[in-house]
Amino acid sequence: MANLVEIKNLSVEARTDAGRRVEIIKDVSLEIAEGEIVALIGESGSGKTTIALTLMGHARPGCRISGGQVWLDGKDMAAMPERERARYRGTEVAYVPQSAAAAFNPSTPIMEQVIEVTRIHGLMAPEKARERAVQLFRALSLPNPETIGDRYPHQVSGGQLQRLAAAMALIGDPRLVVFDEPTTALDVTTQIDVLKAFKSVMRAGGIAGVYVSHDLAVVAQIADRIAVLKGGQVQETGATSQILTAATHPYTQELLAAFEPKRRSAAKQDAAGAAPLLQISGLVAGYGQIQSDGRPAVCAVQSVSLMVEKGRNLGIIGESGCGKSTLARTIAGILPAAAGDITFAGQELARAARGRTRDQLRQLQIVFQYADTALNPAKPIEEILGRPLTFYHGMDRKARDARIDQLMDMVRLPRELRYRHPAELSGGQKQRVNFARALAAEPKLIICDEITSALDTVVASAVIELLKELQRELELSYIFISHDLSVVESICDEIMVMYAGSKVEQLTPEKTKAPQHPYSQLLFSSVPKLDPTWLDNLVLDPVLVGDYGHR
Repeated sequence: MANLVEIKNLSVEARTDAGRRVEIIKDVSLEIAEGEIVALIGESGSGKTTIALTLMGHARPGCRISGGQVWLDGKDMAAMPERERARYRGTEVAYVPQSAAAAFNPSTPIMEQVIEVTRIHGLMAPEKARERAVQLFRALSLPNPETIGDRYPHQVSGGQLQRLAAAMALIGDPRLVVFDEPTTALDVTTQIDVLKAFKSVMRAGGIAGVYVSHDLAVVAQIADRIAVLKGGQVQETGATSQILTAATHPYTQELLAAFEPKRRSAAKQDAAGAAPLLQISGLVAGYGQIQSDGRPAVCAVQSVSLMVEKGRNLGIIGESGCGKSTLARTIAGILPAAAGDITFAGQELARAARGRTRDQLRQLQIVFQYADTALNPAKPIEEILGRPLTFYHGMDRKARDARIDQLMDMVRLPRELRYRHPAELSGGQKQRVNFARALAAEPKLIICDEITSALDTVVASAVIELLKELQRELELSYIFISHDLSVVESICDEIMVMYAGSKVEQLTPEKTKAPQHPYSQLLFSSVPKLDPTWLDNLVLDPVLVGDYGHR
C-alpha cells in the first residue's frame, strides 16, 4: 500500500520569552498509508498536536519548522509557500479541533460555516454544497439532517457540534483528516456516538487520518497504528493490538499501567450509630428566579440525599449536565440550596456560604476542575497558598512561610516553585497547587470537582495516588466528582450515579459490573475498553439508548 504521508526527520523549534530557541520536536519520522488511521499518543507537552499541525504546514505562534520534510501526496507541506499551502488546506488535508464550540462562529448558521470551504476553494455550487452537507450529516448520524444546518452552534449539543466540525472538515473530500483530541471534553455516552460516526465515515470514504489523544481506550477503537511520543520524540510505533498487548518501551508500559489506577483499600465504616461526617437530605438547587413553589426556574439538583462517613470517599458520576457540579457548589454553599438540609460534623450548615462560620468554611473545602481559572494568574504561588493560612489560621509571615514549604512538600512540588506564577507551571503542577490551597485550611472533607479531567493519563494517575496518600496521613474524606469511572472506582468506597438532576443509584466499586438502574447499565457499558474490537462489537440495549441516550 502506497504512503500518503511521509514525515522525514522533522524538527520544530520554539522561541522562549528570553529569545532562546528550544527544539520541541526532535528528528521525528512517520509514515501513513492511504486510508490508514495513525494515533499519536503521549502526555501533555509530548508534541502530539505540534506534529499533527505540520501536516498542514502550520506551526503555532512562536514556533517554526526548523528541519526535515512533511510529504503529503508527493508535496512537501513544510517547504512550499504559504499561498500554495492554503490551496491544500480543506481539500487535501483537513482539521477537526478539540473544542468545536470554540471553532464555530456563534453568530452564523451552522450550514453556512460547514460549506464555507467549498466557497473558498470554488469546489461546487452553493446548492450542491448544501446537498453534500446533508449527506454528511446523515452519514455522521446527526438528528434531523435536513434542518440541523439551519440552527446556530449554541442550539445543538456538544456531541452534535463535534460531529458538525467533522462534516466541515470532510466536505472538501480531503485525503487526510487530523483529529485533535475531538472527544476529550465529551462524556462517555456521547463519546460512543461520536467515535462510531467518525469511524464509519472514514472507513466508507477510505480517508486517512491522524488521531491525537492521550486516551488509550479511545485510540484503541479507531486507530490502525499507534505512535507513542514523549519529549518531542517517537518512543515506539506499532499496530494497535501490538502496542496494547506487547508494548516494549517502558514509557508505553507506564501509559498502559496508568489506564486503570490501583484501587484504594476500602476504609472501615463507622460503628453503628456513629454520626456521619456529612449528611444531606432532600437537596434542591438550580438557577433562575425562585417560583411560587419555592423551586428555581431551572432545577439542576432534585431532592438529592447522600451521606459521607469520616475517612471514607463518595464518588458522584453521570453525564455532562446531570447536576454533579451544581451539587458540589451547593454543598460548598457557593450556590445556595432552594430546599433541603446539610449537616456537617454534627452541625446544620446554612445554605449559603456567607451564613456559615469561618470554622465551618475551613472544614469543608472544594477543589475546582480548571486550575487555570481557579488560581489567580497575577499572584505567585506563595501568595495563593498564604491567603488561606492568614484567613483561617491567622499565621504571621514566619509561620506562613514555613507552612507553605510544608504544603509544597505534601503535594510533591519543589519548594522553589513557590516564587512562580500559575502560567509558569504545567497542568499537573497547577492542579497540585489547587489542592495544596485546600489543604492549607486543614479541612475534614474536600470536594474534588472533575480535578483530573483536563490532565493526561499518567499525570492524572499520579494525582490520584497523591490524594490516597494524603488521605491516609491526614484522615481526610473526599467527595470525588467525575465522568471517568476508572478514576472513581480507584479512590471511592461508594459511587452515586446521577441522571437529570436526580440520584438514581448508589453502589460499591465491586458492584459496578452489575448495576441495577437502566441508566447506570447504559453508562457503565459505554466506558471504552483497551480492546480494538470493543466498539465494533458493542451492542447497546436500544430501549436504554432510547430512554437515556442523547445525541
